[in-house]
Amino acid sequence: MRSKAPLRISFCGGGTDVPPYPEIHGGCVLSCTIDKFAYVSIRSREDERIRVTSLDQRVDVEYHRSEAGMRDGKLDLAHSIIRRFGSMSLQCFMHSDAPPGSGLGSSSTMIVALIAALARLRGLSFDRYEIAELAYKVEREDLQIIGGMQDQYAASFGGFNFIEFTRDGVVVNPLRISDDALNELQYHLLLCYTGATRLSSNILKEQTSNLTSGVATVVDSLAQMKLLTVEMKKALLRNKFGEFGDLLNQAWWLKKRLASAISNDAIDELYETARRNGAMGGKILGAGGGGYLLLFVPFTRRERVARAMAEAGGRIVDFQFDAAGVRTWSASSDTWHEPAAGLPAQERG
Repeated sequence: MRSKAPLRISFCGGGTDVPPYPEIHGGCVLSCTIDKFAYVSIRSREDERIRVTSLDQRVDVEYHRSEAGMRDGKLDLAHSIIRRFGSMSLQCFMHSDAPPGSGLGSSSTMIVALIAALARLRGLSFDRYEIAELAYKVEREDLQIIGGMQDQYAASFGGFNFIEFTRDGVVVNPLRISDDALNELQYHLLLCYTGATRLSSNILKEQTSNLTSGVATVVDSLAQMKLLTVEMKKALLRNKFGEFGDLLNQAWWLKKRLASAISNDAIDELYETARRNGAMGGKILGAGGGGYLLLFVPFTRRERVARAMAEAGGRIVDFQFDAAGVRTWSASSDTWHEPAAGLPAQERG
């Protein structure tokens, strides 16, 4: 059994999906998924063992199935998900097109892909909301990892969505955008890898502390980001792309006020370099502190901005939009190959 779930880019609203903000004020996010994926291959075993291999984390762990769910700091997310599906003997291989901490929601997306694969392997029928909700519970409740709710729903549903978060739950509103508009937006966007990753939970912990302490700049910035998210949705649906780029720039300055580690000198310099060379707007994706920088650039300045980013140490990454969300498929047994030698294998029990 195999699955893949798309990574996402978030245009505006990130931070308003991080508890306790949604329960108190309600949050919203405008995002879309792209053709970068988290992949899972999984199969049943005849013995009493479970083997989980992560290419991204370079970890290969094998243990007795009675130990499913035990935490040892190695692939705890996978162990927790497997435990929720009941004791079973299986082998699982995972890898992603983007590293953890890149700002594209890769960790949550991997959880969505694993849940979808396990559900199909067990013959369970989960809808997209149920997959996203379970992914959130595993990451945020089981393992107590601080973070928001947008990544799980984006990966599960796919496409362009305006996602609302309230104390009563989450509502995913798919946006009907014409092919002409999608092509035009794609033509204006550049995705630049900064060359560094970060631990998002540390940044979000500071943001949450600032919110619960009532830091005025943070409370005000989150409120303004909600308004900007709605305005960006309107601009997108009305094909007002110049306005969309300006709003993206405004959102970036608001985001920087949420926590001290969201940006740094290197990110600021990359962003200012892009602006000096013609970019209208942009933002660091995810919690900040590293990963991918999304830029909105007039088509006549694309080459110039891309060249300036490369000269400044960034790397432009090609991408296309993806609308399908998480998907699973059956694979024949003769296409399964054992993980390549070289991963640090570890065994328990």
